[in-house]
Amino acid sequence: MQPTLVVMAAGMGSRFGGLKQMETVTENGESLLEFSVFDALRTGFSRIVIVIKKAIEKEFMETVGTRLAKQTDKITYEYQELDDLPGGRKPPEGREKPWGTGHAVLAAKDAVVTPFAVINADDFYGRDAFATMAKFLSDSPDGYAMVGYKLNNTLSEHGTVARGICEIKNGFLQTLTERTKIKKTKNGAAYTEDGERWIPLPDDTIVSMQLFGFLPEVFNRLEEGFSDFLEHNKDPLKGEYLLPGRIGELVAEGSATLRVLESDAQWFGVTYREDKPSVVKAIENLRKNGVYPPSLW
Repeated sequence: MQPTLVVMAAGMGSRFGGLKQMETVTENGESLLEFSVFDALRTGFSRIVIVIKKAIEKEFMETVGTRLAKQTDKITYEYQELDDLPGGRKPPEGREKPWGTGHAVLAAKDAVVTPFAVINADDFYGRDAFATMAKFLSDSPDGYAMVGYKLNNTLSEHGTVARGICEIKNGFLQTLTERTKIKKTKNGAAYTEDGERWIPLPDDTIVSMQLFGFLPEVFNRLEEGFSDFLEHNKDPLKGEYLLPGRIGELVAEGSATLRVLESDAQWFGVTYREDKPSVVKAIENLRKNGVYPPSLW
C-alpha cells in the first residue's frame, strides 16, 4: 500500500511576515510546497493531503491550487480551524493563532487511511528524503520514523528558529525536545529559554524538521494529547500543541518507537523573508543540474 503525504499549510508565518506556503521561489511562480508534492509523487507517495484554513482558501486555490490542478485526482484538501475542538469546547475569545502542528495533523484524520508522512509546506526537504521515508512506510513499519538533519544546515542568518532537538541511540529517538529560539552565534549554534542566557548546541546535533512518518493509529494518540493540552494550556491566546512535543512524550513514556532515518537530502527554507534570495538561488542551481524540469507542471 503506497503511503500518503500530509502537508501542513495553514500557518500564519509570523516570523516571515506573510503566508510562506504561497510564496513564489521560481520565475514560474512555484512555491516550495509544489516541489515537495512533485518529489513525493515521484518517490512512492500516491496521495497528497494539504491542510489549509478557510481564511486563505480563495487565495491558495487561485495560486498554488491552480498550478496543482493537473494532480486533482491525487490531492485532497482539509481544513485546520480554530473551532475544531473536542468535547464541545469553544476557542478563547481573542484567539487568532492556529493551534499548532499537532492540531494540523489531526485535521487530516478523515482523509488518511494508509501509513503517511507529514511535512511543513514552507520547507524544502530534498527528493532523497521523500524516497527514504516512502520506502520505510511501504515496508509495513511497526513504529514511527523521522528524517533527521544536522542543526548547522537548518539555521537562518536572519534570526531565531524553532527546531526539535533529538537524542538518538542505535538509530532510534530517545528524546525530542522542542527549542523555539535557536540562532547562529560567533561560536556556533545556541538556544535560549528566557531570552537572556544562551546555551550552546553542537553544530552536528540532529534536529527534526517535521518530516515524520506514522501509521494511522497515531491520530488517536494525537487526540488524547490535544485534549490534555487544552485542559492544561496556560497561554490561551498563543499556546500551541506541537507535533514534536507530543511525539517526544510518546517516546519518553515508552509507548512508541521512532526510527531516525539517514538521508543525503538537502534542506532549506524561508523562516524569514530575508532567507528567500538564497532559496531562490538554490532552486535555480538544482534546475541547472537537471534535478527539476524548467516547469514542474
